[in-house]
Amino acid sequence: MSYDYNSSRKKLILPEYGRNIQKMVNHIKTIEDRDERNKAAKTVIGVMGNLNPHLRDVGDFKHKLWDHLAIISDFDLDIDSPYELPSRESLISKPEKVPYHQHKIKKKHYGRSIVLMIDKAVELEPGEEKEDLVKMIAYHMKKSYLTWNREAVSDEEIFGDMKTLSGGKLIANPELKLPETKDILAKNRPIQKKKQGGGKKYKQHS
Repeated sequence: MSYDYNSSRKKLILPEYGRNIQKMVNHIKTIEDRDERNKAAKTVIGVMGNLNPHLRDVGDFKHKLWDHLAIISDFDLDIDSPYELPSRESLISKPEKVPYHQHKIKKKHYGRSIVLMIDKAVELEPGEEKEDLVKMIAYHMKKSYLTWNREAVSDEEIFGDMKTLSGGKLIANPELKLPETKDILAKNRPIQKKKQGGGKKYKQHS
């Protein structure tokens, strides 16, 4: 007497559909009459849809089912599909390399976001909105500087860096006062939890 153990069976191509679907697809490939193959394929598609109702929430789920049918058949199913079936090469081909925009930043510790904010501030007309943005940029520049360098930095140096990054087009008000270095470092420093059980213990008297 022989037993059909899962460990001895051929590995399923798409396990989520189960072994019965795999057997049905394998059977379709043995049908000689093309019309009968097409009818059988449509029947299997219906069963596959019932087994995976979550696919109904996927855009064009019918197309997805026919793609899965092709995959389960190992791309060896000669049928008239209502959609262009995928090829083996289309699934194993490497994705196109996503271009990574590398912008040269004169002072990298400030980051690309600061540069974009400075560019935006340069475009603004003089006024309260521009002054508020400049103040916010200067604060974040000082915060970024201290995050990387952990050394004291004067407001004048921050304003100088802002002028450099803007190509001399953005000049902060010299009377602008930024938070002290120690205050910024205190905000950056994670809050230490108090040690539990550190308090005094008192004996209860009966």
